[in-house]
Amino acid sequence: MLSVLRNRTYRQLFTAQVIALVGTGLATVALGLLAYDLAGADAGSVLGTALAIKMVAYVTIAPAIGAVADRIPRRALLVGSDLIRASVALMLPFVAQVWQVYVLVFALQAASAAFTPTFQAVIPDVLPEERDYTRALSLSRLAYDLESLFSPALAAALLSLITYNWLFAGTTVGFLASATLVVSAVVPKQANAPQAGRPYAKATGGMRLFLTDPRLRGLLALDLAVAAAGAVVTVNTVVHIRDHLGRSAGDVPLALGAYGAGSMVVALLLPRVLDRVTDRTVMLRGAALLVVVFVGLGVLTAAGTGAWRWPALLAAWAAFGGACSTVLTPTGRLIRRAAPPEQRTSAFAAQFSLSHSCWLLTYPLAGWLGAAAGLQSAVVALGVLALTAVVLATKLWPSDASQRSSHLHTTLTADHPHLADAVQTGGGWRHSHSHVADALHTTGRVPPGHAASR
Repeated sequence: MLSVLRNRTYRQLFTAQVIALVGTGLATVALGLLAYDLAGADAGSVLGTALAIKMVAYVTIAPAIGAVADRIPRRALLVGSDLIRASVALMLPFVAQVWQVYVLVFALQAASAAFTPTFQAVIPDVLPEERDYTRALSLSRLAYDLESLFSPALAAALLSLITYNWLFAGTTVGFLASATLVVSAVVPKQANAPQAGRPYAKATGGMRLFLTDPRLRGLLALDLAVAAAGAVVTVNTVVHIRDHLGRSAGDVPLALGAYGAGSMVVALLLPRVLDRVTDRTVMLRGAALLVVVFVGLGVLTAAGTGAWRWPALLAAWAAFGGACSTVLTPTGRLIRRAAPPEQRTSAFAAQFSLSHSCWLLTYPLAGWLGAAAGLQSAVVALGVLALTAVVLATKLWPSDASQRSSHLHTTLTADHPHLADAVQTGGGWRHSHSHVADALHTTGRVPPGHAASR
């Protein structure tokens, strides 16, 4: 897996991603302490609102970035996003009102909504071989999981020496270091000239791609299943441990660590598995495991006593982490195959926006339903949601959707780039590849100049 780090550009970009993630983790800890200073006992409400603002920024800003990304140099977009995030982090220690926190959080997350899809769209161009790209996806998954474990520990160590305001300074340094690495990297340019079209049409182009490609429709349903499981872990871990199991607050990071460990183990194993097994098989089995874990969690939640419940919860959280990683890690492979190069940024932006829309649904469902009707009701409701999502994914993503199909282009000229591997026949040029939703390949009808063979 580490062999992809021999690529200098990818190594620089991956290092930039890791440093920025650590900075974000430090900011998360510091933001909680800042909220407590500003709001006291209402700090939880402040953080909940900030989390909702974060999701709204992700859902609304990412498609807008996808609409203009083809007209802005990718290096400039990445560096500009990092500089905005660094500036916001630098201002956070000086806020005196809760509303100022909300404004700065929106600005910070809006910049992240610009950075992340652009970064994701660059990597396929840096690592064009699918085997290398798959290993890069696993490394990114590992980076996210390690950050969730490392950043809180680093923050705790730093807080023994400095006040929390200085953690924001560490965040600023992280984003500046990320920008420096991106500047020094050879970021590939867009493969094609800027696309014509109205801003609204371009902003929604990636989402339309998700609606036309069967693989991406299935992916959207799988994102909902992952969000259902992730919401249980993120929102209700402390409730499970403190109220249901009656254990100490010190066990909360252990449970979250079990989730991260499960995700990391799967991320390490997946590249070799994906060399032999199709994405659809791997991802659907991972989503089905989520449903199985929900059933086990329902039994655990219904049980009133028993020493077995604590190790069972750790096992469930580890299984949740592994299953989520099984679904999330190959996501980039699907988008890379479905979107032509000039649409990759908008496609990744659509994935970023739509997947966080799922979290925007499941976060409050886990929190509000758990508080109003009890933990058992929240587990059952989210488990049913995950089951429904898996059934939908199976229906929306037929088993033959990823197969290569032979088809004939009848009006393209011989020097057209799309015909590089085509063979001339009496009626035109014939070749085969997986489905791509672009001007030459549509779903449900055959466009002029294109004939599909059966």
